[in-house]
Amino acid sequence: MSEPDTITSLETKTRPWWLRIPLTLQIAIALLLAVSLGIALGGGNPSPENATFIANLAIPAELVLKALRALATPLILVAVLHTFMTTTIPGTAGRRLAVLLLTNTTVAILIGLLVANVLHPGSWGTLAAPTNAEAVASHSLDPWGLFKDAVPDAILKPLVDNNVIQLIVIALSFGIVLRALKSEQIAQGKNAYQPIEDVIAILFEAVIRILNWVIALVPLAVFGIVAKTVAEKGFAPFQSLAAFIIAVLVALALQACYYLTRVQFGSWVNPIRFLMGGSDAFMTAFSTSSSTVTMPITFEVLQTKIGLRESSASLGALVGANFNNDGTALYEAMSALYISQVIGQHLDLGQQLIVVLTSIFASVGAAGIPNAGLVTMTLVFTSVGLPTQYIALLVTVDWFLDRCRTAINVMGDMTVSALLDGKKPRTLDEA
Repeated sequence: MSEPDTITSLETKTRPWWLRIPLTLQIAIALLLAVSLGIALGGGNPSPENATFIANLAIPAELVLKALRALATPLILVAVLHTFMTTTIPGTAGRRLAVLLLTNTTVAILIGLLVANVLHPGSWGTLAAPTNAEAVASHSLDPWGLFKDAVPDAILKPLVDNNVIQLIVIALSFGIVLRALKSEQIAQGKNAYQPIEDVIAILFEAVIRILNWVIALVPLAVFGIVAKTVAEKGFAPFQSLAAFIIAVLVALALQACYYLTRVQFGSWVNPIRFLMGGSDAFMTAFSTSSSTVTMPITFEVLQTKIGLRESSASLGALVGANFNNDGTALYEAMSALYISQVIGQHLDLGQQLIVVLTSIFASVGAAGIPNAGLVTMTLVFTSVGLPTQYIALLVTVDWFLDRCRTAINVMGDMTVSALLDGKKPRTLDEA
């Protein structure tokens, strides 16, 4: 056993026993306990003497949401910079890769919004309007205004204001320049870029570790928000969540059909072979809820079971995975529309286009780790004035939907690889 493996093993053994329980099981236990407590506290008809205790049950969820909002902007910034500094993208293939990624993500968001508008899952239940003075601003589509506002007044202002478009402009600007400087120095035999790359890598790892601390508190947040909701309103608010789950699964299935259609007409790969060959990657993505963990398996099955060229497999599975989060973008857009429906604050066409834009940008920073979509979702909600406090309601079902959308993220990576491979299979000389 190597030294890093030994350290990891020791860290696992020294963790508290409750942190060794899988997060999914922790959330399931929290849900059962929360429902039991909510029923005991009134199940929709709480007594006045329990009012203060019931109200305090939501405190863990509020703290988790505050932490997620605080982590959202630094996560996107360092994720984009880290990707630019550590990935190698050839020129012509890189441009085609960018077009494919942007197309797939846009289609995913439009499918999500279409399904949410047709099925209208938020109409299955209602929630009270925000009570903690979280302002709900009125937003409308102003293309010229968006263009003007894309440039911040100060470098750090988007970090404070949670402005995702300004943040992406800064991240892309510095990422492109740093990448160009790195390439120039490599060509000149210099390595002055290395300290900056190391600092970005350390910052990225630091943000991910802090995010993991917050995610560890999610079961407690689920327990509090579910117990409070059941105690105050019974099970009525969760009726719409069931409709929301169905709507998201329908949208993800349509996105999968879109992928298979692209594979059928844009590559030499047979869709059946694509599904059967990628089954290991899909199952790993669903079980781990992490496209990063699945990445080496995706890379392997693309070559050994589907038969793609190594260059195509690496671009889609290794490079594209850092930018391609179609399932996450679809989910974030549907979540915004669902919450707007459930609280009666319906988004017009212009606001839904703003959701499209911010979901595209936010998905770029959704790192391939479990529940990262919860972080960037705060930025999507803020862009159209939706109260982020209602994200706590989505936490109760996110553990399941996160696994589903991760599998779609991986399928999107594989689709990009197949399209990059072209319509001619590799020859024996290329094998």
